[in-house]
Amino acid sequence: MTERRLLLVNGPNLNLLGTREPEVYGTSTLDDVVRIATDAAAAHGFEIRAMQSNHEGVILDAIHDARVDCAGIVINPGGLSHTSVVLRDALSGVNLPVAEVHISNVYEREAFRRHSYVTDIAAVHVVGEGVDGYATAVTKLIGIISGTADG
Repeated sequence: MTERRLLLVNGPNLNLLGTREPEVYGTSTLDDVVRIATDAAAAHGFEIRAMQSNHEGVILDAIHDARVDCAGIVINPGGLSHTSVVLRDALSGVNLPVAEVHISNVYEREAFRRHSYVTDIAAVHVVGEGVDGYATAVTKLIGIISGTADG
């Protein structure tokens, strides 16, 4: 492995972290999420390239670009988890290990949130740990990339 970089993708509405349904998602902001992921990656000699978009095509383009210079992808797809086959196809198509993160416990929420098109292709799953779950996901994904853990 030559690249020591992870792509951090946050999907639709995650730009509203800190103000959107704080009883579900807490009061931490997207900037906090990026800092948490960046700090976790740096502890293992990796860097983070972070992006957030409310537009599926922008997210797909970032995932496609990651195949050139990233070793893996940490993604909170937001609502796209439950609706987007093309997101799943993009993640599969770049042939990079994926960590799926959900801030809330989607399995204890509405029935439609219990299915994710990303789950079966992700090597790491972190659900319901709040924003600290991003550090868990980064650490586990780096372990898989480095060959020191199984996620």
